[in-house]
Amino acid sequence: QIFNSNYFLTNDTYNNLNKYEQLINHNDTYDNFLIKYLQYYTFYGNDWISQLNIFNHYIYHQIMYVTGGTGTGIDASEKNIKVAQIHSRKSNLKINYFNKSPEQLKKLNKYDVILNLEIVEHVDNVNLYIKSCHNLLKKDGLMFTATLNRSLMSYLKAIIGAEYVLRWLPIGTHDWNKFIKPEELEQFLLNEKFSTIDIKGLEFNPLTNKWKRSNNLAVNYIICSSKN
Repeated sequence: QIFNSNYFLTNDTYNNLNKYEQLINHNDTYDNFLIKYLQYYTFYGNDWISQLNIFNHYIYHQIMYVTGGTGTGIDASEKNIKVAQIHSRKSNLKINYFNKSPEQLKKLNKYDVILNLEIVEHVDNVNLYIKSCHNLLKKDGLMFTATLNRSLMSYLKAIIGAEYVLRWLPIGTHDWNKFIKPEELEQFLLNEKFSTIDIKGLEFNPLTNKWKRSNNLAVNYIICSSKN
């Protein structure tokens, strides 16, 4: 249902879905990273919560759902929530969606897993955001945070390349000044009593037209951390 995900969450037509091919391949690379850790940690009976984004990682919601977890999706955009709800109904998935940010949720709700995938680079107050996520996570729970490094290479590839040249994303999707260096994000997490379990980069190979995980954190990267 990957193509359905992009169709609903971009309000695009099926005839234009080929332009999202690299976003889909990019998401597949994240999938493998999530599954690597979730297979040892969560499945039946556990609760997860995930932020949405413009192209959404709704496919991750499906992964979490079919493995037996119960889930919640949140976003500050009412439009994103509405299209996710449409997709959920069409896919017969029982996922709760709320038009809220993490700090607006009740602290009494605690989750086993939090997915923050390409969200923090759009947040004005990262400290508050990470703290709010900490309040929503159970002790020893896992949080996955994927974002973009603030480097010359990320400006060239993620903004000039992806937005202006290849048009994988609408122009203006990202603000390079909001990109976060890995060491900065790790410090944000450490300040809120998170421990880093693993960190990996994502690289695009134009020769194979595929994304892969790597130790190169220059552009895209993802951190798996646990709440102490």
